[in-house]
Amino acid sequence: MNIVIVGGGFAGMNLAKQLSKNKSLNITLIDKNNYHFFPPLIYQVATAFIETSIITYPFRKMFSKAANFRFHYGELKAIDVSEKVVSTSSGEVSYDYLVLAMGTETNYFGMENVEKYAVPMKTIDDAINLRNHILRNGERAAQGHSDADRERFSTIVISGGGPTGVELAGMLAYMNKKILAKEYPEFSPNGRMRIVLVDMAPSLLGPMSKKSQQEAYEVLQDMGVEVKLNTGVKDYVDGKVIFADGSTIATDTLIWSSGVIAKEAPGLPKESIGRGRRILVDAYNKVQGVDDVFAIGDICLQTSDTAFPNGHPQLAQVAIQQGKLLAKNLDNILEKRPLEAFKYNDKGSMAIITKNKAVVDLPKFTFTGWFAWLTWLFIHIIPIAGFRNKIKLVTGWFWSFLTNNPSLRLIIRPNTQGDNKSA
Repeated sequence: MNIVIVGGGFAGMNLAKQLSKNKSLNITLIDKNNYHFFPPLIYQVATAFIETSIITYPFRKMFSKAANFRFHYGELKAIDVSEKVVSTSSGEVSYDYLVLAMGTETNYFGMENVEKYAVPMKTIDDAINLRNHILRNGERAAQGHSDADRERFSTIVISGGGPTGVELAGMLAYMNKKILAKEYPEFSPNGRMRIVLVDMAPSLLGPMSKKSQQEAYEVLQDMGVEVKLNTGVKDYVDGKVIFADGSTIATDTLIWSSGVIAKEAPGLPKESIGRGRRILVDAYNKVQGVDDVFAIGDICLQTSDTAFPNGHPQLAQVAIQQGKLLAKNLDNILEKRPLEAFKYNDKGSMAIITKNKAVVDLPKFTFTGWFAWLTWLFIHIIPIAGFRNKIKLVTGWFWSFLTNNPSLRLIIRPNTQGDNKSA
């Protein structure tokens, strides 16, 4: 029995891990990267606090002891549901059961200039590009001949007040206070970055509790972040971010974390696709209108769970739980046993704001501050793949936060993504 999984994120990886224990199955994982990575921490890669190797782990090493596992390096191009064949950028793979777990990609909402010039925060490449971009602009500011040039290179606008935007703003503000002012005295006329966090919503961390929202707002403001709510980015032209209220900010750095859209699954019927391009699935994550095809994680839209009639939030815990349950249900299908409907067990949500400051929302209570920060650190160590990676993460965090001076600020791969060439 050949089970093909497209996408090695939280959903696909957990599914593959569970299925690989059944030696009667042949598992093929398809991904355009040869590694699994941990998205909640890519902002720390982008701000040079941890190495990429800490939050990445090669699939082949991860499954090296599973004789029934194969990895196919390639990007999905098309699905032939009648022939049960998946076409990729590097060949074709046939399947008996297909599981789509490609997740999401950055949504620019049709704004061409933003897509062309803004820096996204979705992948490892994005994080490295952002790190290079910020460090390169520090060098540009140091060489600037006018206050206007230095101001433009030292101003950062972050669009999106969700966890990624808040965490990025907090870490950049921390760098601004502890590191960049010392290393880049020419970084701006006053020796500091200007950090602006903008969101269309009336509050930060929209899905979280009011207490967490207020804590994030107050901490960021205290750290010097300008929080601009109730307005969004409308365009990015000639080196200026244009907001919906008509105001503008001159900057060479617009970081885009304002939304995502499900990745395309060419070959599925239109009737199987819902809002946000998410794939419609039933209570067992089977794609509606198609035989032997399933979808799990951020890419799917499941409305059968009575606690989440409008679909589940696109969170790691949903993906992990769906991956594990689908593995069980695929075994049930093969053994002709009844299937178990998916019910999301909401374990809460959290976000770090800056050093010693975080917010944690549990189902019955909320807490903030230093203890929330420790909880955030502990929770994010557990799912990191590989014992060596966990040790490197702990020691790296300890050293960075003890010294306030991580040593990863290297421009290792110059890239022009995010440079507003029209400026």
